[in-house]
Amino acid sequence: MTVRIISAGKTDVGHVRSANEDTFKIDDERNLFLVCDGMGGHQAGEVASHEACNVISYCISELRSELATDSVLALPARFPSSGDLLVKAIRIANRSVYLKSRSRSDYTGMGTTVVGAILQGDMVNIAHVGDSRAYRLLPDRLIPLTRDHSWVAELEESGKYTREEAAKLANRNVITRALGIHETVEIDFRSDRMEKGDVYIFCSDGLCGYVEDEDIYSVAKESRNDVERLVTDLVQMANDRGGLDNVTVVAFRVEDVGKSDIPVVSPVTIPVEGDDLILRENQIVESIVKLNQTAQKVITRTGSEQQASKLPMLFLAIFIVAVLAVIYFFYLK
Repeated sequence: MTVRIISAGKTDVGHVRSANEDTFKIDDERNLFLVCDGMGGHQAGEVASHEACNVISYCISELRSELATDSVLALPARFPSSGDLLVKAIRIANRSVYLKSRSRSDYTGMGTTVVGAILQGDMVNIAHVGDSRAYRLLPDRLIPLTRDHSWVAELEESGKYTREEAAKLANRNVITRALGIHETVEIDFRSDRMEKGDVYIFCSDGLCGYVEDEDIYSVAKESRNDVERLVTDLVQMANDRGGLDNVTVVAFRVEDVGKSDIPVVSPVTIPVEGDDLILRENQIVESIVKLNQTAQKVITRTGSEQQASKLPMLFLAIFIVAVLAVIYFFYLK
């Protein structure tokens, strides 16, 4: 059974930041959608978000079979196979960002949020770490599908502060979970059944951190049939409200979908990895790094060879020009 969707994504630096530390990925072939919001000085946040997006995408495109059959990587609960793969890929991305943050002094402390979705039949599998969000847009309302891993959200849930009171506190933007900050990571996961006409929206806190869900709904409902316009309108709204942060929006609309018997998974938090799993994740990260280094050497060598191959032609061209110049000045002039 296949699903037919239309997707779009847009990112913008905003009006205040000098660099864009957000990264998004849309892989229509594998029905994969990612939004990462990096953090860290000296543009290390940009490095972290790119690293996370690239590693997750690589795991899903190139390591699918390996991750599915490796017993050491097995999750403590049974999820749809694509959701299982997404969670494992995010764990490996956490290890990759964590190890990279310790490879250079200017990367120290870098990290990134992630909200990702991968489709399987009529199911949307969603995993997230941090305060980037996922929503389901219906004709009459906007449904939040994620819970922020942030200090403010925890204060609200404790009942000690109202939403309005918590929003006024200092350090309200502090997040309590991110990729790359610790050796291991807790990941929230859910799997829901999609319906024809559903629109799913994923965003960094450059949008949801500065506008209310009601504002997102009021803009998105007007363009729910055109996801290109939808992501553009939401990014524009964030910038119209001051553009205080980088903003990224990814969306897809379900055009057609069949029915399956894949079970729904209610929201669950997947606990951190044990020592054996950490060791295995390290091995996978090392293999990815080696492959990237090999590919870079090939690119560099090929470029040098191409440059070297151009030299004889360059000398020949110079020689021909010189001969023509001699002929012109001594015989034709």
